[in-house]
Amino acid sequence: MAEVKPEEMVHHPPMDQLQGFEYCIDSNPSWGEAIGLGFQHYILSLGTAVMIPTMLVPLMGGNDHDKAKVVQTLLFVTGIKTLLQTLFGTRLPTVIGGSYAYVVPVLSIIHDRSLAQIADGHTRFLQTMRATQGALIVSSSIQIILGYSQLWAICSRFFSPLGMVPVVSLVGLGLFERGFPVVASCVEIGLLMLILFVVFSQYLKHVHVRHVPILERFSLLVCIALVWVYAHILTAGGAYHHTALHTQISCRTDRSNLISSALWISIPYPLQWGAPTFNADHAFGMMAAVMVSLIESTGAFKAAARLASATPPPAYVLSRGIGWQGIGTLLDGLFGTATGSTVSVENVGLLGSTRIGSRRVIQISAGFMIFFSILGKFGALFASIPFTIFAAIYCVMFGIIAAVGLSFLQFTNMNSMRNLFIVGVSLFLGLSIPEYFSRYLTGAQNGPAHTKAGWFNDYINTIFASPPTVALIIAVVLDNTLDVRDAAKDRGMQWWERFRTFRGDSRNEEFYTLPFNLNRFFPPS
Repeated sequence: MAEVKPEEMVHHPPMDQLQGFEYCIDSNPSWGEAIGLGFQHYILSLGTAVMIPTMLVPLMGGNDHDKAKVVQTLLFVTGIKTLLQTLFGTRLPTVIGGSYAYVVPVLSIIHDRSLAQIADGHTRFLQTMRATQGALIVSSSIQIILGYSQLWAICSRFFSPLGMVPVVSLVGLGLFERGFPVVASCVEIGLLMLILFVVFSQYLKHVHVRHVPILERFSLLVCIALVWVYAHILTAGGAYHHTALHTQISCRTDRSNLISSALWISIPYPLQWGAPTFNADHAFGMMAAVMVSLIESTGAFKAAARLASATPPPAYVLSRGIGWQGIGTLLDGLFGTATGSTVSVENVGLLGSTRIGSRRVIQISAGFMIFFSILGKFGALFASIPFTIFAAIYCVMFGIIAAVGLSFLQFTNMNSMRNLFIVGVSLFLGLSIPEYFSRYLTGAQNGPAHTKAGWFNDYINTIFASPPTVALIIAVVLDNTLDVRDAAKDRGMQWWERFRTFRGDSRNEEFYTLPFNLNRFFPPS
């Protein structure tokens, strides 16, 4: 074989905008396609919207009706938050949904002695929900202040492409427990869904119907429909009559009880559970989850910008988005969703899978969330999809986000031992430390921090259970203290320099300007 000369080798120069997308952030497919793609994003968002209430509501003392109402409320508020973020926040095509980061402080509230001793289940549920609402309302002020004061913009100026590699990568990789371990709980459904989705979305993506790559864009809907019918046939045929309870919950299509428990029409409204109650310990513990969701959303915003074929969001825009996410958490507290706000990672991954980064598609999906949360029975029908099916999709979507994080390495010098050290250590510890906290919690039923100060325990156990948060702490500290003067170009800062300010690049105005000419009243910095 002839030796390849250096000048003949293919060179891939760094690109601040990801290429090859059919529609980017401010271009739109036809209305028919946009509605179908929006419905697809709505279906994908159901996984988290159902799983978090399913996990927390029974522990709070609620019944199936309470669970169905919390699911409807979470979907309703998710639709509102998504519209606000895409219109006035970062304007990136991101779904703002529930966050698992809030599970630890919510569990702490559930186990509070003053609440746990209430004998009546429904009364305990209402009192626990009100305590959770109070903690969310108070803690939301953290993101609101950091966002609208532009303090987070100042902090984000210390984030280089090198420092963001482990953060964005672990936004995806850090969710590995919600991937194949859940698929394996019902392997005949989960593995089939995973294989079908990969085949349809990748190997058959060139199949066109009327010049539209139908399987590349709508493979998620097609695969869910096929596997859902298959799962229903297995359920109706009695395949799970004599299996373990865990298997039935994972595999059967009739175990969620959402359809029978949901009302035909129900409009969620603020303070529907009663007046929130306020407790300093609960609020301080919840603030840790607010910080975690802030960091995770920062990484997800960076990934969403790349998968929408946009430029990296300027510091001003990023901080504006965090402020609106704080408003979203405030709405969570007012309506009572049992969790706070964060960017839906799986929906960001779907932007890459479909190669459609259109903002309008996400806004249409928000419309579906609001519509089907009001029509309770119809929304509950879609929400009864077995979670194993969603877990199979997560295996692909979370992997795409991890790869986007690794793509930032193109802006850095990876022949530098300094950079190799920072990326390697922050990636490893970003996975290893949260895994230690998770295993400790599983074995001892409490986190490694278990002092008499409950708020302090929640703070430590929540912060260090989040892979992106641990990675950001380690990567940013090392990147800004280790041989900084000699490594300016190696860090990739020159590539993001013009995106530090709104007017640093002409494309920022195209992608991130507020609608209705609002920039006249809120001039960007």
